[in-house]
Amino acid sequence: MKKLLAALAVGTLALAGCSSGTDSANDDTFTVGMECGYQPFNWQTSDAQTDSAVEISGGGGYCDGYDVMMSQAIADELGQKLEVKKISWDGLQPALDSGEIDAIVAGMTASDEREEGIDFTTPYYESEGMVMIVRADSEMAGYTDIQDFSGHKVIGQKNTNYDTVIDQIEGVDHQTPLATYPELVAALQNGVADGITAEMPVAEGVVAANPGLAIVQFAEGHGFDVDTTVSIGLKEGTRDSDFFKSVQDALDSISQDTRNEYMKTAVENAPTEE
Repeated sequence: MKKLLAALAVGTLALAGCSSGTDSANDDTFTVGMECGYQPFNWQTSDAQTDSAVEISGGGGYCDGYDVMMSQAIADELGQKLEVKKISWDGLQPALDSGEIDAIVAGMTASDEREEGIDFTTPYYESEGMVMIVRADSEMAGYTDIQDFSGHKVIGQKNTNYDTVIDQIEGVDHQTPLATYPELVAALQNGVADGITAEMPVAEGVVAANPGLAIVQFAEGHGFDVDTTVSIGLKEGTRDSDFFKSVQDALDSISQDTRNEYMKTAVENAPTEE
């Protein structure tokens, strides 16, 4: 869903001979990497506030959210214990390459470019599309076409499709992307940006936590042209392995109704700011 552009350069830095994350097929742990900072897909808390929260490997609290729920369901199907590692977005592919993690479950969109360094499963979620988050008291809250944002300051997350889609707006004041989503929200609230791009589940979580913000949905045919599916990333070259097939089979066993229920629960449980 999020993040169509990979930082391909990081893939070239990984050693081709590193051990494969598929070693997990031979032990009792399914180790996944995610940011733990991208609600409702994944977020961090100091304690286990829900039954779905999993302690972050190495300490630092707990990680929760849709990605954690999906990862837990897959681990259960594999008969393995789930381990969650908090890793920055740009560090996910190197961690996969090195064997530090077995899978990326972090709202990552598969693309031709990414397929050069990661083997992806079929999508595990697809959002309703890309929207814009704006200040609720601004005239932009009533916009219905992405081109209405021409001349406005719009910002997205670095190395993601949240950033690249902005150039579909003619004459937009495309701001320098930021590394994390909380930074984007702060930029919007502080007036550095007039709008920030998001997928609907993320936008719903942000607005729930920040009542002064609003979601702009675009009329049919007047929105962004972007892939909003997300897939699980496994190490390159493992597509024909037993481990890849077992993960794909485990994913296939999770019904669409269950996936939708997980997302509904994640949106409801995502932290809000009073």
